[in-house]
Amino acid sequence: MARINLLPWREERRKQRQKEFAVMFAISAFGAVLLSFIILSYYNGQIDGQNERNAYVQQQIDEVKKRNEEIDQLEAKKSKLLARKEVIEELQANRSQMVHLFDSLVRTIPDGAVLTSIKQDNETLTLEGRAQSNARVSTYMRNLEGSGWMTNPDLSIIEAKGVDKGLPYQFKLQVKLANPNAPKDEDKDGVPDAPAAQIAQSGDAAATAGAADAAAAPAQGTAPAGAATQPAAAPAAPGATPANAPSAPTATPAKGAAS
Repeated sequence: MARINLLPWREERRKQRQKEFAVMFAISAFGAVLLSFIILSYYNGQIDGQNERNAYVQQQIDEVKKRNEEIDQLEAKKSKLLARKEVIEELQANRSQMVHLFDSLVRTIPDGAVLTSIKQDNETLTLEGRAQSNARVSTYMRNLEGSGWMTNPDLSIIEAKGVDKGLPYQFKLQVKLANPNAPKDEDKDGVPDAPAAQIAQSGDAAATAGAADAAAAPAQGTAPAGAATQPAAAPAAPGATPANAPSAPTATPAKGAAS
């Protein structure tokens, strides 16, 4: 006998499928929300970590800036101290310059010439005076050139005027101040050359070192057996100064001839 189902099974199946679809949709939505939250949390953590690293780097940069400012202040103080040191060293080196300068002015002035005015502008000295003749002024300029403390005399004015018949010529000249004890720059490299005494000491030290190396080196040949050993000749004692050696220049300058 055939059985016929007269119940509305299609509607029940539709409802069952709708329930399953709703459950799957809810699970999918929850999974999507959960995945989005996880991704968002991960990236937020990365951003927070990067912000912390940026803050740390900025803090280190601020500390380095403070240190650089302190270094700049120290460099400024160092420059000031070095400038003071240079001024003190210059004053220390030139403290006796005025004494030698006035002594040279007294020693170089020839007979028949007098100074009426002395002016100093930095390293330039302006001398004004009166003389008996042009030859006296020429002698005076030669004496100034050979004094050592003044150099490059430059005559600007010489003329015969005035009421003084004994000293009718009025002159004006300029000289450059110099320090003969200061180190010179002969090779023009911008660095003062070493003093002669220091160069001599360096040469003596090099010669001594070379002699020591030569003495320490083994002999190339051997003396034959039974040969008498000859003592080395003693170095000769330094002799007296030869008679024809050039004599040191006298401190007193040459006097000019009267006109």
